[in-house]
Amino acid sequence: MFSKLLIANRGEIACRVIRTARDLGIRTVAVFSDADAGAMHVALADEAVHIGPAPAAESYLDQQAILAAAARSGAVAIHPGYGFLSENAEFAEACAASGITFVGPPADAMRAMGAKDAAKRLMEAAGVPVVPGYHGEAQDPGLLGREAERIGYPVLIKAVAGGGGRGMRRVDSADEFQTALAAAQREAKAAFGDDRVLVERYLAKPRHIEIQIFADSHGNVVHLFERDCTIQRRHQKVIEEAPAPGMPPAMRERMGEAAVRAAKAVGYVGAGTVEFIADAEGGLSEDGFFFIEMNTRLQVEHPVTEMITGLDLVEWQLRVAAGDRLPLQQAALTITGHALEARLYAENPAGGKFLPSTGQLRQLRLPAGDVGHVRVDTGVRPGDAVSMFYDPMIAKLIVHGADRDQARYRLRAALEAVRVAGPVTNAGFLRAIVDHPAFAAADLDTGFIDRHLEALLPQSGAASDDKLLALAATGVLCARKTSARKQADASGDPYSPWDATSGWRLNGIGRETLGFLLAGTLREVGVIHAPGGMRLVLPSCEDAHGVQVSGSLDDGELVAEIDGQRLTAGFDVSEGRVTVMLAGDAFVIALHDPMQAAELEEGGTGDVTAPMPGKLVSVRIAKGDSVRKGDPLAVLEAMKMEHTLIAPADGVIAAVHYAQGDQVEEGVTIIAFEAAE
Repeated sequence: MFSKLLIANRGEIACRVIRTARDLGIRTVAVFSDADAGAMHVALADEAVHIGPAPAAESYLDQQAILAAAARSGAVAIHPGYGFLSENAEFAEACAASGITFVGPPADAMRAMGAKDAAKRLMEAAGVPVVPGYHGEAQDPGLLGREAERIGYPVLIKAVAGGGGRGMRRVDSADEFQTALAAAQREAKAAFGDDRVLVERYLAKPRHIEIQIFADSHGNVVHLFERDCTIQRRHQKVIEEAPAPGMPPAMRERMGEAAVRAAKAVGYVGAGTVEFIADAEGGLSEDGFFFIEMNTRLQVEHPVTEMITGLDLVEWQLRVAAGDRLPLQQAALTITGHALEARLYAENPAGGKFLPSTGQLRQLRLPAGDVGHVRVDTGVRPGDAVSMFYDPMIAKLIVHGADRDQARYRLRAALEAVRVAGPVTNAGFLRAIVDHPAFAAADLDTGFIDRHLEALLPQSGAASDDKLLALAATGVLCARKTSARKQADASGDPYSPWDATSGWRLNGIGRETLGFLLAGTLREVGVIHAPGGMRLVLPSCEDAHGVQVSGSLDDGELVAEIDGQRLTAGFDVSEGRVTVMLAGDAFVIALHDPMQAAELEEGGTGDVTAPMPGKLVSVRIAKGDSVRKGDPLAVLEAMKMEHTLIAPADGVIAAVHYAQGDQVEEGVTIIAFEAAE
């Protein structure tokens, strides 16, 4: 086994590899950029080496910097994690040339499976079923359009070198094809440096099912069963599970055999995933699946396989890379129970936009791990920041149950235990998926989220608003009391009445009003400091005396009793905003300052601002151009995805403040827009 291992990655996967290496007695070396100097993976490792500035291209993708870090630290092996250099054949060869073991497949196998078109031709020759389509070398737009007509609409355009949904577009008609092709090629070029695409038939009710395979250098290849990754948004996986619901045993066996043939066809060694698309129109069947691609690395969703098999796949990777035989053969591998994984991201689902949300994690509380039932993989801690430079994943919540229903209930409970203040998260959205009747019934296909989006997005109602306002008001009053107590204790007179927050009045009852901006609407809560205790007059209260409340706030934990009902919530107040964290959801409410009301009422100027930090990859207009409402003005790339900025109204462009290629911060004015009279 290796004496020292360098992990050429960051975040939760770096932490996850470090833990297994530690269990095996291997010393670990972390690498870090300027942005990650205080990161969790750096703290966990035995050693850490700085490799460059924050942008990944200048640090985690800098092969020479990583190889230099390995040489400097004396590491004899490099684990690439996933993403970054994990599927880079040149890096694998550079490791070998430097006398360092690359914990991954041979470079030739990566090249064989790295180009989707060539991989599909190879799989056809190996007897692995593939989706009907065009996988040729010629890339003339006219030819591709004719091939799409031959295949029959709808079709799917996919980047040859792609992954994670980048460079992928569904096209429903010939009129849309050339526009979609240009967008897919541009995105593919930016993400992978390769704008080649293939065109395939689009299945009406597809299920995304993948097979985990493992191979050693002694000719042994096994599969570790399937994972169902059907719940996706923009071709990015959201919730994964194993085994696949409703899969017949004969189909599992046939898919496993096909995946093993695929691995053997390229002389594979190590961990890999063979991805298939299954036609679920009439239910899963043993002849209704097709090869998509092979990921020549460990997958983000590998924990669900670990949960149902009881194996440590990173340990298998390290043992195989060290030249050992596979620990188990196919006959010894079995499935126990059911596992689900949800990806907790710093992103705002509001309006279905799912914009990345960056900033400091002022509070972060994740469910407690329960060995065998609940597992949390994360690479951040309270106080860390979600950066604009990297993937905004906060954690992966993985659960196991005796069956799918039990696993689903456990995942729901895990999501309800999430408390995050700072960046907005998708925890409530994930819980809504888990709760949806169609998900519970395993009525799944890759269009699940788009089809049920309205039901999955957060809803607002008067009753829930009142409960939220009551918690917000109670939390503000408790926070005020705590602050005053600290101030009094630090003063020369800790019993001074000037530090009291009880609302005491001579010969009277203290009253005040707290204002909150909820969904853009001012909602006022009356506070009555009566001798018998505090009362709140909520917007829907018919009784002018309000409801009795009491509460305590300790280390971000708010315990409130409101009209006889006891509620526990996470609470944070910072920079004029209150965050109430309840059952996994985080509600951000602005505190209303009457002194600033006039300024708030002035409204916007019509300018187009950056909804998130990112890079302008396209600017389509110039000063003086006339535009109509909804016209695309620019394309902003953030968190590996493109976002089109559109005109909010008819008018004329007054100024364009940034150019293509510029990096912009959230909230800056990109385009000054004069609304038409």
